[in-house]
Amino acid sequence: QVQLAESGGGSVQAGGSLKLSCEASSLNYNTNCMGWFRQAPGKEREGVASVTTGTNRTYYDDSVKDRISISLENAEKKLYLHMTNLKPDDTAQYYCATKPYCTVSLRTDPYNFWGQGTQVTVSP
Repeated sequence: QVQLAESGGGSVQAGGSLKLSCEASSLNYNTNCMGWFRQAPGKEREGVASVTTGTNRTYYDDSVKDRISISLENAEKKLYLHMTNLKPDDTAQYYCATKPYCTVSLRTDPYNFWGQGTQVTVSP
């Protein structure tokens, strides 16, 4: 079973930056896609970004394309999410997850394993 652990969340002022990380216990053919998701109070969980481990192809939600960058360090089995110019609407619990392959759509249901999440709070 793949275990994922997020870290790097915290409280920041609007316009600030954060770097989230996710460490995987192991990676295999069923973890060829890794992604970041978030869920704010009263809202559905939504996809933020994903990356294919083999090709480094990335996908971003349109709402964060200009402010977020996803990256992967395969050797260390770590996934990162670099966030800049944070807004109060970015406040949410952020999760990393993995599945066999990525698609353009960032739906949550095909992902097999999930971390416990890390909280990001952005104040005005």
